[in-house]
Amino acid sequence: MNPPITLQFEDVVHQIKIDKGKGLFCNKESAEKKLVLKGVSGTILPGELLAILGPSGSGKTTLLSALGGQLNRPTSGIITYNGKAYSRSVKANMGFVPQKDVFYPHLTVNETLVFTALLRLPNSLSKEEKVLHAQEIMNQLQLTHCMDTIMGGPLLKGISGGEWKRVSIGQELLKNPSLLLVDEPTSGLDSSTARKIVLTLCELAQCGRTVVMTIHQPSSKLFYMFQKVLLLSDGKSLYFGKGECAMNYFSSIGFVPSIAMDPSDFLLDLANGISSGGTDEDREAIKQALVSAYESNLSHQEKMELQNYRLQCHDSSEDEKFGEWCTTWWQQVTVLLKRGLKERKYESFSVLRICQVVTSSLLVGALWWQVRPDHIRDRVALLFFYIQFCGYIPLVQTIFTFNRERAVLIKERSACMYRLSSYFIASNVVDLPMQLALPALFVTMTYWMGGLNADATSFFIALAILLLYALVAQGLGLAIGALVNNQRAAAIVGKVVMTLFILISGFYVQSVPVFLSWIKCLSLSYYSFKLLLGSQFKDDDSYPCGSNATCLAVNFPAIKNVGLDRQGFSIAALALMLVGYRLIAYFALMSGLKQK
Repeated sequence: MNPPITLQFEDVVHQIKIDKGKGLFCNKESAEKKLVLKGVSGTILPGELLAILGPSGSGKTTLLSALGGQLNRPTSGIITYNGKAYSRSVKANMGFVPQKDVFYPHLTVNETLVFTALLRLPNSLSKEEKVLHAQEIMNQLQLTHCMDTIMGGPLLKGISGGEWKRVSIGQELLKNPSLLLVDEPTSGLDSSTARKIVLTLCELAQCGRTVVMTIHQPSSKLFYMFQKVLLLSDGKSLYFGKGECAMNYFSSIGFVPSIAMDPSDFLLDLANGISSGGTDEDREAIKQALVSAYESNLSHQEKMELQNYRLQCHDSSEDEKFGEWCTTWWQQVTVLLKRGLKERKYESFSVLRICQVVTSSLLVGALWWQVRPDHIRDRVALLFFYIQFCGYIPLVQTIFTFNRERAVLIKERSACMYRLSSYFIASNVVDLPMQLALPALFVTMTYWMGGLNADATSFFIALAILLLYALVAQGLGLAIGALVNNQRAAAIVGKVVMTLFILISGFYVQSVPVFLSWIKCLSLSYYSFKLLLGSQFKDDDSYPCGSNATCLAVNFPAIKNVGLDRQGFSIAALALMLVGYRLIAYFALMSGLKQK
């Protein structure tokens, strides 16, 4: 384990802004400031487990987040770790477990912890040692019986709530932290499972770690397992000390339960201003009396303890030995690629999706069955349908990629597990099999059924064009998904943009108004349709256009409007969009994460 940490916090104050308006009517003037923490102090030594108690809204999670360096300003007061301020070295020696953790639902417990170990542990350990360390954590947290069970999610059955919480703790234990902060580890669990979780945290503390947890309403069995208890009410301290001494303290200041009850229930009643013989009108008076008693009896004692254990700050140059990343860029890409393939294969190549493409292919092939060469209108219509099918599907499938994974991305990036560029490259590569295989299947089945040019050259040129088009549409979906955080809004924007590009491509509307014609220059559908027409028709091709009359294909209205010229420019335009949309997505994602 890393060197032990003594955690001290003194007069911690935190305020938030609350908008009094709603929706579009919110403005800066309607926001008011509210103090969530009002001068909270305490000291936790290595080997101790501190439980922060209090009713909802008392400031438990806010204080824990402040101790873990998770809060943005304004926060005032002094928080030190072995006498030092929060720094990179402190962060590397700290584990933070949120109340509601997020995981990839299709990964098993073993895969979740192993991939985390491969990304989070330094290169001084071999791959085999990292995997072995993940297995040791599973043994320590009693997760071996469910190691091959998927994590699950809201609509996917997986491990239980207690096992989920232990996996969350296990991810933080992989780096063997000296300070572990856990937010509401027993929330939503039955008493037996909750006791196992708290027992695990007690064992971690007994090994020399400093453990801090928030808990809403523990049972009496759990309460007496806490070495220290901090009771909060409206952001103020009512008690800080040993758990076993809490009842004696409140009895000494005149607050005794009228009936036998759990200590935690009694403490929560006091934090809410409820006491034997008290009425609702007396609640604020009771709270004020408890705050005054704390300041008179415990506050001075706590200040003395802070002074006794206050250490001299070390030179900040110690942080230089902690690199920002534990693994190389290429290692991060490789691990993220393997993890992404395991997670997304269930969605990308689901039986339902493959059946959808096959069914659509058979239906389209039947409708355009062996179209005769002289039916040029039907052949052009089939080519344009390719534009619709191979554009909408990649766009819709990728537009939710970042929104779906945003919570996991924020969590893992805050833990410095990988670079954003590593994630972005891996995410794009993971999507390639789906974005290429399904359109290729659709085109391969319908091309020969539809009676298009029956030579291998024309087929492979058309297939290459449509695969390039699908990749550009994928990039457009990524860009819109990164720019628009709301999933529903992103879907609407994506469909509107793609519909506009398709409508202006020259098949439906051949006389586009001048004030809208410039959109063609931005339309990936227009350039792809032009290339597809070029793969099937040449300048000297003709078709029957009347009795005993032939016309040049290039003069057919839809073809004439789009044109068969500037094929090289169209390829260059799509290549530029292929790169450009992804650059937009990357920088939009980077900007969005910086605002978190």
